[in-house]
Amino acid sequence: MSNENYFLNIERSVTGRSWRPRAHDARTALAISERLDLPEILGRVLAARAVDIDEAEAFLNPTLRNLMPAPDTLRDMTIGAERIADAIMAGEVIGIIGDYDVDGMTSTALMTSFLRAAGTVPEVHIPHRIEEGYGPNRQAVADLHSRGVAVLVTLDCGVMAHDPLNHAAKLGMQAVVVDHHQVSEVLPEALAIINPNRHDDLSGTGYMCAAGVTLILVAAINRRLRQAGWWSDDRPQPDILQWLDLVALGTVCDVVPLIGLNRAYVSKGLTVMAQRGNPGLAALADASRLNRRPDVYALGFLLGPRLNAAGRIGSAMLGLDLLTSPDRGTAMQIAQQLDKLNRERQEIECEIVAAATTQAEAALGKTANLPVLVVSGSNWHAGVLGLVASRITERFNLPCFALGHADDETTTSGSGRSVPGVDLGAAVQAGIEEGVIIKGGGHPMAAGLSLKRSKIGALRCFLEDRFAGELEKAPDRNVLTIDGALSASGANIDLIELLERVGPFGNGNPAPVFALPAHRVAYADAAGADHVRCTLQANDGKRLGAIAFRAMHTDLGELLLTERGRPIHVAGRLSINDWGGSRKPQMMISDAAVVP
Repeated sequence: MSNENYFLNIERSVTGRSWRPRAHDARTALAISERLDLPEILGRVLAARAVDIDEAEAFLNPTLRNLMPAPDTLRDMTIGAERIADAIMAGEVIGIIGDYDVDGMTSTALMTSFLRAAGTVPEVHIPHRIEEGYGPNRQAVADLHSRGVAVLVTLDCGVMAHDPLNHAAKLGMQAVVVDHHQVSEVLPEALAIINPNRHDDLSGTGYMCAAGVTLILVAAINRRLRQAGWWSDDRPQPDILQWLDLVALGTVCDVVPLIGLNRAYVSKGLTVMAQRGNPGLAALADASRLNRRPDVYALGFLLGPRLNAAGRIGSAMLGLDLLTSPDRGTAMQIAQQLDKLNRERQEIECEIVAAATTQAEAALGKTANLPVLVVSGSNWHAGVLGLVASRITERFNLPCFALGHADDETTTSGSGRSVPGVDLGAAVQAGIEEGVIIKGGGHPMAAGLSLKRSKIGALRCFLEDRFAGELEKAPDRNVLTIDGALSASGANIDLIELLERVGPFGNGNPAPVFALPAHRVAYADAAGADHVRCTLQANDGKRLGAIAFRAMHTDLGELLLTERGRPIHVAGRLSINDWGGSRKPQMMISDAAVVP
């Protein structure tokens, strides 16, 4: 293959990737720039993300009005909304079971806040991750029934909870399931199952997280109440857009694609969050030392992990209490507790990641072409297994399942994380049908499961057989796609702010990646336990600050720390560093290569 196909002739970088230019239609890029009077680079970035001329203006300015579907386009949305609205007006007790992750917490906080505004206080339960596991269970259903619950709403869970929901029906409760995870052909017994990933749902919104679906349900309930004359001077109709900050947080943290309606949710939600109207989110931002306007990075790497810490090593009800607290003093106390839990979670995670990495390296040493990694350990904390799987996937660029169990347990459970093109959720469902997995579920990029310890080997074989073909068909995992080349002087605040118009960036809408050709590392040092901070210098003497996250003890980190003075090519995305009150451009380093 000719080097013309490689960006800067990099066929293999320090992380083992080839660099390729991001493909785009030059004529489309030029037409977008001319029609919307945009700089050429912005037109090029839009065209490279498959945005055509007629879509460009709407893409740059996503609105809920244009993108939010009519509620009745989602299967069972109308019947679910009508039943909940009727329960509110009749004074029936409504129960909620939510998931323990950020998507589940934000969905539950949104529904709880709306129901309170409508004049009813729901009975809420979020299962304990370790003691109860994922989703509804018989005991939780029975407890809610004993508290008089007539209508049971499950949020970010329930679509695979056949036994608990059948039990709820026998007790006389009507269930409204709100979920987005993959489903089986047979659905559980419920009055309404609102899930855009149902096989018979034609809404085309299967990319949403549960919080996004919940907002549409709340809008439908609100309309039903308005039509019935429920709102009054004593009970004013709430502005449901005030909860877009919760939806944005759930959307980003669940790593669903930032396309379509999700882009509007996050874009508008960040604006709402910046107004600090939710005392809990404001306190969490302060506890996270977020001293700038919130962005996708802040949601995914500062706020989200602290909320998730409650569900991972504490109780997710603590996170819900934060998100629904009306009192700033109480909210700050809870936020500080979450910050402490997050530090504890980091310590636990680091220890298990080290052990899991050793296992993964040993497995790859024996069979270098493995399509999946399965790591497991005794007494690995169940609350961090998803993070462990994520770290192993990130390190080795392979799907990974991390499993944990106590020494005296005959079963094991855990979480998996994937790479683009390899569907974990479908694999777990197939494993259940094959009898390898006891229970589980998820979506393409993340899943959870439980199985007998004696079948860990069978699981490994099953996944290897299934993923070998999928990995071959998946997009090239060993390619870093580059949007263009810059110098340190060209990576300025004006350019970064211009590129932000194409955001929010994330899964499905990748941030532009630029290469700095033949720059030198003028300074490099460790930042914390895992990161490498450095200063990159161009031939003209201009400098740019940069950081490589989780690069310590990796080939990338070693290159940055040792190759001072020697020109190297560096690639990454640009951001604004607001630390210390000053705004400076910064590169978040993804990769590097020695100049050929």
